[in-house]
Amino acid sequence: MKRRPTRRLTRRLTRRLVLLVAAIVALTAVPTASLAQGTQATPTASHRQLAVGPQYDSTHVYVEPGTEQAFAASWVATFGGTTIGPNATQVTPTPSRTLSELVISPVGTLSVFDFTTPVPYPFGTERTGWLVTDLDQAVRAARADGAAVTVAPFADPIGRDAVIRFPGGVNAQLYVHTTPPSYPELASVPENRLYLSPDEVGAFLRSFLPFTGGRIVSDDRRADGAAIGLPGTTYRLLRLTSGFGTTTVAVTDGHLPYPFGRELTGYGVADLGATLARAKAAGASVLWGPVSAGGRDSAMVRFPGGYTAEVHTAGVHTDR
Repeated sequence: MKRRPTRRLTRRLTRRLVLLVAAIVALTAVPTASLAQGTQATPTASHRQLAVGPQYDSTHVYVEPGTEQAFAASWVATFGGTTIGPNATQVTPTPSRTLSELVISPVGTLSVFDFTTPVPYPFGTERTGWLVTDLDQAVRAARADGAAVTVAPFADPIGRDAVIRFPGGVNAQLYVHTTPPSYPELASVPENRLYLSPDEVGAFLRSFLPFTGGRIVSDDRRADGAAIGLPGTTYRLLRLTSGFGTTTVAVTDGHLPYPFGRELTGYGVADLGATLARAKAAGASVLWGPVSAGGRDSAMVRFPGGYTAEVHTAGVHTDR
């Protein structure tokens, strides 16, 4: 006849079972915690959905007064494309007046401003305009990711806007349109070109990458300085990609020759020589180059109205 377990034995077995389960939970939790500490946090789904597409991310070009049409004509003659405008309008939350024109070209979209009144601060310091899926959500995400909202959301004639600033002083305008725009895809995605110091780059990346849902494509700590007007030297060059397009970050000591650091954007083309010839025929001037560095040829070009751009052979880091 089998004997039934005593209450004392039952309590012992229960206690051992509880301890065993706890040990298993602890063991399985350790690798998860270690993995979380050893990798970057994955952007939330809401962050990944903020970007609409790089063809809607425009460089903000503030031209010298009275030169808007000369600039637009020179740009289209160089790269192709179409223009919308100019329209006399107010694009700031406080009183101002500008001729505003949108240039849609195969190498990138530009928002061109020819102000007939003084430009209210801080406008003119933002380098790009990014179309987002939800402006209020984007503003909240920017703050959560360490960016400052320097211009609170405001209405413009065709939608709403805000301006944010990432660590390192990198300003971007966020916008939505009342009627969603539809632009053709780009032949090559332009580069947002940044110059930061070693003291700034870490804080910038910790804010910029989570907000954009971006990643580092490459980090070359001995890039050829000829690409930034300093042949015979090296510098750190990061290439980033996200739904907002591509970004290059030159980390330097700030000892830069003119005009490097003045350009906002780099544009990829199939034939650099032919492009530079068209640019010069259309009234632009080549300020530097062409030079070969980092696996591509590049030059610095100044267009009528004062806008300076980097132009390079396409096919290197132009994909999202």
